[in-house]
Amino acid sequence: MSTLTMNIPHQLSKEEAQERIKKLLTNLKEQQADKISDINENWEGDNATFSFNIKGFDISGGIQVNPESVDIQGELPFALSFFKGMISDLISAKAKELLA
Repeated sequence: MSTLTMNIPHQLSKEEAQERIKKLLTNLKEQQADKISDINENWEGDNATFSFNIKGFDISGGIQVNPESVDIQGELPFALSFFKGMISDLISAKAKELLA
């Protein structure tokens, strides 16, 4: 496993940031159902754990919504660790867009 860690700054309220993240996860479930399966998310306050399977690869991690940032941590299978930089850049760009 390879760990992916990101910190995405935002200027939203914690509540608004969390709502946008939840909405994104719901949309992913609907729009990417043919690629992503076994999607699980569990929120406890400002923290969430998630897991899903994408094209045969199991991904898991956590999200912490802070007043000025969102911390994202994920565990990538070894086979995807070679793409860690590209995956990190893609998630970071989408998260910044989402939290703008």
